[in-house]
Amino acid sequence: MSSETLERIARNKNVARAAARQLSMEQLHKLSDVIGEVIEQKNEEEKLRKKEEADKEKKLAEIREAMTDAGLSVEDLVGEQPRRRRGRPPKNASGS
Repeated sequence: MSSETLERIARNKNVARAAARQLSMEQLHKLSDVIGEVIEQKNEEEKLRKKEEADKEKKLAEIREAMTDAGLSVEDLVGEQPRRRRGRPPKNASGS
């Protein structure tokens, strides 16, 4: 079954019912168990992703606060931006 078919089933209740009619009760229960496991796994992944984002935001806030306390700005750290060169880029060393 292709991902397009699964997407159609997920989007349309009538399509899902038609697909479910082709399966036995045992197959439907097995499918329900598998889908439940996948949903649980996705929820765990989402929780982990959100926790990592929150940790990153916390670290950024700590860094910003430390910079402010030290009297520094982003420009102090980055310095002057390199100037872009005009003209054509150099050719490859391979001669192609």
